[in-house]
Amino acid sequence: MKENAQKDYKKLLLIDDDPNLILLVKDYLEFRGYEVITAENGREALDVLDREIPHLIICDVMMPEMDGYALVEHIRQDPRTSWIPVLFLSAKGQSADRVKGLNTGADVYMVKPFEPEELVAQVESSLKQANRLMHYTNRSSDAGSRIQVPENVELTPTESKVVQLVAQGMANREIAEQLNVSQRTIESHVSNMLNKTNLHNRTELARWAIESNMA
Repeated sequence: MKENAQKDYKKLLLIDDDPNLILLVKDYLEFRGYEVITAENGREALDVLDREIPHLIICDVMMPEMDGYALVEHIRQDPRTSWIPVLFLSAKGQSADRVKGLNTGADVYMVKPFEPEELVAQVESSLKQANRLMHYTNRSSDAGSRIQVPENVELTPTESKVVQLVAQGMANREIAEQLNVSQRTIESHVSNMLNKTNLHNRTELARWAIESNMA
């Protein structure tokens, strides 16, 4: 009971077209104190997200109607849901598959089959990270503080375009398609900007762009 209370009844959205996996994972997570709502594919998940906002989304990659990649793009483009951590579940475990999943906008990529305890650990870690980020953002907003970067940071014209699209919530792959360059090129631009600004991640880079009226 104490463990359940510590979860603060976090609501999770579980999306998979395998009813057996849905039943197994749902039961396991509910036993650990989470409230779990389910959907069978991406389109059904979007209908759910119109009605309620979960604290975390667990999503299969290969599904009919709308796959996980397309769903995450929708999630990241909607301000109501863009902050929600997304955990991908996939039978495809090659390095290229993991990279694609993370670059699309997922926060965690787990390969099936997986140990239930590992899934719970990843869920808890993602929720804690999201909570820390939200707390930091709220605290910074309350204090009226702005994100700090070195003075006279100069971006190239291409970097300026890239950071504007990062601030709009676009994934590296989407930015590459829009600018008609390779995804590796976009990753290089993002890395260069992080080095120039001494920032730690894309979230901070996006915040800096918004606060500096570049977005």
